[in-house]
Amino acid sequence: MSAPAPRLRIATAVDVPRLCELMAENYAEAGYPFDPAAARACFEALARDPELGETWLVLVGGEVAGYAVLALGFSLEYRGRDAFVDDLYLVPAHRGGGLGRRAMDAVEAVARERGVTALHLEVERDNARAEALYRRLGYRDKDRKLMTKLLAPQAGAAGARQTSEP
Repeated sequence: MSAPAPRLRIATAVDVPRLCELMAENYAEAGYPFDPAAARACFEALARDPELGETWLVLVGGEVAGYAVLALGFSLEYRGRDAFVDDLYLVPAHRGGGLGRRAMDAVEAVARERGVTALHLEVERDNARAEALYRRLGYRDKDRKLMTKLLAPQAGAAGARQTSEP
């Protein structure tokens, strides 16, 4: 049976506590360390500044089924605005019925409206189910390694905060 169509509702500052709860569940499932203060600061920044991206609550029949985050960037390689699906999390009770695909379709539609020319995401190497979904949606492995270096904030820099790597 197919899942009902999700509705994405833009998250506001009022939603930050619920988003943090969902992120804590997501990180616990994935085995990532969770920093509540950093999560709160990031969700608040996205709620304040739409140029950074957008966060949505994924709703099904009025019930919160998860959340999605689109972080905006710019790419020479992709000739313009690109974006990263930084998080898509569905609570376990809402998985397996097509909701993930429909939520991704909704995220992609918003990305197109915002002029995004390329959409990126990460998937854990051992998450075959999510990888299969993303492949069906047209995402391809570019046979590159994503390499990351965490930068320490400059002393006294506006908005400087400590981060923890998931």
